[in-house]
Amino acid sequence: MIELRTPAEIEAMKPAGRFVAETLATLRDETKVGTNLLAIDRHAHDLIRRAGAESCYIDYHPSFGARPFGKVICTSVNDAVLHGLPFDYALRDGDLVSLDFAVSVDGWVADSAVSFVVGTPRDEDLALIDTTERALDAAIGAAVVGNRIGDISHAIAEVAHGDGYSINTDFGGHGVGRIMHGDPHVPNDGKAGRGYPLRAGLVVALEPWFLETTDELVTDPDGWTLRSVDGSRGAHAEHTVAMTEAGPIVLTDRSWLGVR
Repeated sequence: MIELRTPAEIEAMKPAGRFVAETLATLRDETKVGTNLLAIDRHAHDLIRRAGAESCYIDYHPSFGARPFGKVICTSVNDAVLHGLPFDYALRDGDLVSLDFAVSVDGWVADSAVSFVVGTPRDEDLALIDTTERALDAAIGAAVVGNRIGDISHAIAEVAHGDGYSINTDFGGHGVGRIMHGDPHVPNDGKAGRGYPLRAGLVVALEPWFLETTDELVTDPDGWTLRSVDGSRGAHAEHTVAMTEAGPIVLTDRSWLGVR
């Protein structure tokens, strides 16, 4: 069921968005060559506890997960692009890292993701990250009252296809509110002018993600981490966005922190 939020409810969602934005900015700043993925998770867990927030991940067990996730942040590295389960791995020079984080604050959820390179970057990785970020910007620009879901999907796909990347539509954007994953599904490819009409009060997490040379995924033995089938690298960008008559509000915006 698709739920629309009142202006007061959107206002009540802002603390969750700010906390997610601040946490991702902090974790990105502190993630370096040599940082262990388990240390990232422990730090995120500590920040959640100190803020009085609740993790959306730790007990999460959807149909596509082999077991409850058991951690509080997704850490996907290199050829892993989604749902990366933190494990005992120290990041190496040139690793491409995606952090995906969602929490509930006072019963309202915000969800966001960012990709970056630790140490010396490859040009190909920077180009891939740039595509996901520009695709997210295009998606937000299309998230206006009067458009349709297909307009968001088409905006994302235009950026990706224009840069030569193919698109997997199995996982994409989704409704956000009292729970992390709700309706509607927002695929990263679609036809303009088609799908559910965008109305004031709709809140969604928009999340373009692409792989360098494929659109096919395989699941790790951990039952969660999704990797490219051919070993090519992936990147992921995500924001929680509320649609209003005055235009989209990015609840997880990090620009006020001086970071993207």
